[in-house]
Amino acid sequence: MGQNHTDIATLAGGCFWCLEAVFDHVRGVSAVESGYIGGLTAHPSYEAVCGGRTGHAEAVRITFDPAVITYRELLDIFFAIHDPTTLNRQGNDVGTQYRSAIFFHSPEQQAQAEAVKAEVSASGLYANPLVTEIVPASTWYEAEAYHQEYFARNPFEGYCQFVVGPKVAKFRKRFAAKMKP
Repeated sequence: MGQNHTDIATLAGGCFWCLEAVFDHVRGVSAVESGYIGGLTAHPSYEAVCGGRTGHAEAVRITFDPAVITYRELLDIFFAIHDPTTLNRQGNDVGTQYRSAIFFHSPEQQAQAEAVKAEVSASGLYANPLVTEIVPASTWYEAEAYHQEYFARNPFEGYCQFVVGPKVAKFRKRFAAKMKP
């Protein structure tokens, strides 16, 4: 018997609470961590990132078992649960910290990300061009503890009910076969 192998995917698509809440439910995902990536400031705070002063994106770092869920399948979910056509924006969340981005960890991830982005673009799923960046992963900074598992701990908070909840419901409807039991 071989050892379990895990891999990492790092994705940004608006508020990290939304992405974390969805990917927490994906079969084959063992951990989802909210954090910041792609900026210039070392050890940024949530306030600094939200102020747009650091260049970081709110993102999630997903630990997954590629024998159960592939990187490509994670990207399919990613492109379905956020709007990859709005530059530096998701709904009412506006700023570079809410950009759509795939931070790849290997040349294989880069190639897969570019292929999936091209397929989604050609599919006609979105009327406008995709603006998702595909860039090398840089230094990861874990977000403050109160951001981790935010939706799970605060399901009745207004933002969670009106923004996060509908994204989770969309995932459940479209990707039921990929949900954890």
